[in-house]
Amino acid sequence: MSETSSHASHADRFARLTALLAEWQPLWRPLPFQHRRLPWAEAHPELADGLRSLDDAECAQLQADPFTDSPLAERLPVAELAALVELPELPAEGPGLPAQWAEHMGGRKWQQVAAFVPRMAALPGAVLLEWCAGKGHLARTLARRLDREVTGLEWQAALCRDGQALAERQGARVQLAQQDVLAPDAARWLTADTQVAALHACGDLHGRLIELAAEQGSAVTLAPCCYHRTARVHYRPFSRRGRELAAAHGLSLTREDLAMAVQETVTAPRHVRRHRQRANAWRLGFDALQRQVRGRDAYLPVPSLAYGRMPESFAGFCRWAAECKGLVLPAGIDWHAFEQQGQRRQAEVTRLELVRHLFRRPLEVWLVLDRQRRLEEAGFRVELGTFCARELTPRNLLLRASRG
Repeated sequence: MSETSSHASHADRFARLTALLAEWQPLWRPLPFQHRRLPWAEAHPELADGLRSLDDAECAQLQADPFTDSPLAERLPVAELAALVELPELPAEGPGLPAQWAEHMGGRKWQQVAAFVPRMAALPGAVLLEWCAGKGHLARTLARRLDREVTGLEWQAALCRDGQALAERQGARVQLAQQDVLAPDAARWLTADTQVAALHACGDLHGRLIELAAEQGSAVTLAPCCYHRTARVHYRPFSRRGRELAAAHGLSLTREDLAMAVQETVTAPRHVRRHRQRANAWRLGFDALQRQVRGRDAYLPVPSLAYGRMPESFAGFCRWAAECKGLVLPAGIDWHAFEQQGQRRQAEVTRLELVRHLFRRPLEVWLVLDRQRRLEEAGFRVELGTFCARELTPRNLLLRASRG
């Protein structure tokens, strides 16, 4: 495919995704977890009833792959969405990386680095920079692969110290510099001769990189992540074209909407998924309880609990949640009945959430297309594709951008 036809394809993809996201937002915006009666269920009773009737195996299959053999295809644009999110895998260059370089990295992190690095073609004479480096795992791998010096920017001093020690132990030509990339002085690291790598920089962190690269002309290889980690309550498209399309179609995204794009958890271990299911059922059981106690049919959010800090029983969880919200619970609560309500509601919520699952990847692709278009408007040549299978990480989209 030529560069011209590829650009046209992505431009058409961006426009069509905008239209579809806007058209169907009454269905994918509402959170079934927060609504005992979803706003769209009355307007689309056949859709809601069809989802509720799915057995566990059918539900699990659609969670894993919302586009294949979907019963939603009769009422929603499943085939078109599937085509719009289909992106090519960007080719790797050169041989794979030596397994011994994985030392001091987690297995999944190493696999992601090993997939990312061969897809970053170093520009001759470029100053290599890792953005949001942590301990510099990516920087060390780039330095060893390319036999070049790499600078890593990381705001936490402890990570800089630990990463520098690892680089020296492995003989990697890496310098980790303590830098808040959101601070005004971060711009000093980027010039037209800089090539920046960023693997899963979150939200505003990769947004800042895109804007600085557009201003300075720095080449970028970026796998974005966590689009909702932003100071803005409402999303402002990066590109002029994105703002035009969103305004024309009435698509206005909140920070909560952006979180939907990263809710896929295919990489979570089974015990973590089981813990999450139990926690959600308990939250929904408490939701039924608090509505009765308060006499208000409205969702009451409670804080999240880190893995391992969940109370041992449903009653203990409810007491903790009530204390968090200043709610006095009456005596004589039938804990078993409310826990069963939570389990039934979780089964229903899981099925109704399948509508949001269908639009999750389209939203993410739309967000990355907006970032691509921002760089193109600044005169960059940009490639967009995947760098690994989604089983390794659902955040597998990659932008490669350079001027000239």
